[in-house]
Amino acid sequence: MSTPERTDLADFRLFLAVVRRRSFSGAAIELGLTPSAASHAIRRLETRLGAKLLNRTSRAVSTTDLGAKLAERLEEGFDLIASALEDLQAPGTARFGQLRLNVFRDAAHLLVAPALPEFARQCPDVRLTIVVDDRPIDIVAEGYDAGMRYGHHVPEDMIAVPLTGQQRWVVAGSPGYFEANGRPNTPDDLANHKCLQLLLGDNAAYRWELGKGDDEQRLRVPGLITINDTTTTIEAAKAGLGLAYLLQARIASELSQGALEIALERYSSEGAPFHMYYSSRRHNHPALRILINIIRSQNGLQRLAG
Repeated sequence: MSTPERTDLADFRLFLAVVRRRSFSGAAIELGLTPSAASHAIRRLETRLGAKLLNRTSRAVSTTDLGAKLAERLEEGFDLIASALEDLQAPGTARFGQLRLNVFRDAAHLLVAPALPEFARQCPDVRLTIVVDDRPIDIVAEGYDAGMRYGHHVPEDMIAVPLTGQQRWVVAGSPGYFEANGRPNTPDDLANHKCLQLLLGDNAAYRWELGKGDDEQRLRVPGLITINDTTTTIEAAKAGLGLAYLLQARIASELSQGALEIALERYSSEGAPFHMYYSSRRHNHPALRILINIIRSQNGLQRLAG
């Protein structure tokens, strides 16, 4: 096996991207190459090293035993380089390539949007792609570096990093609705109210969770309007069309302006924190940790060490 030259560095990065994506086309998109150029570069790397690194079929890409060992060592090396450059905070360093995230709508509104200005300042050369999607997906198979979900929705085989503390869920309605229909005093009273149904990303109707601990209840509530979008639900609640079950943080401005009011406050529920999740601690885009730390700092959590 020949000694790698300095020009192999880009090919090693490409090799790790192919391993992570399990796809030449996915790795090519990440690094701004054509699939044919990516395939040629890997063949060139294998020729220089005198070893086969990847098994290729028409449907899948996997590492050979030697390729897996090389990928593991390269991951460690690139992690050390990225960590060193991040510590130096040198302009433009460790901020290369494309970072692709899949996030659900509430996370995009509450976490991503406020973090973007600082992220753009720290990572001016990163091509950041954010896809807002409430569907439960396989982020690896669909070519994402990371995703955002509530903690209890993160797949078990993923690394999950909390971005916030516990999230408070409340029942809210407009002053006009309460004037016309009265105000519920207990969860049982919801049976006599109009409620805006919440549709999850997998098209399942969500049961409202009220109370805490042993007193928690999961209720099917009555209502003729079903919505799978928080913004639309808020607008419908403000229009007096029914009571809504919402994140309190998501309606902070409506509450402060008096457009919405909380009902059944003593039955509010504590939900799981928002999490960033990804497939491995290694060979993540170095800007991902930067984004995580920006969001954690903005939400009162300590930055990740290292």
